[in-house]
Amino acid sequence: MTHALIANMLGVRREGVSTAAAKLQQDSIIRYTHGRITVLERDALESRACECYAAVKAAYRQVLDRVVV
Repeated sequence: MTHALIANMLGVRREGVSTAAAKLQQDSIIRYTHGRITVLERDALESRACECYAAVKAAYRQVLDRVVV
């Protein structure tokens, strides 16, 4: 997944994604190279996400809990 693709999905500039990814990598939260992102510290990544992450996660969990297998 490239920085350009992430930027396009989020509706932000590629430079912003590059800056954020570099900071997360510097802090050993993610590792990225050649279009591949590896999450090293999920809790740290979640703590840096906006409050919308928790809201989306909760909504997704509600939908999954309703699915009957």
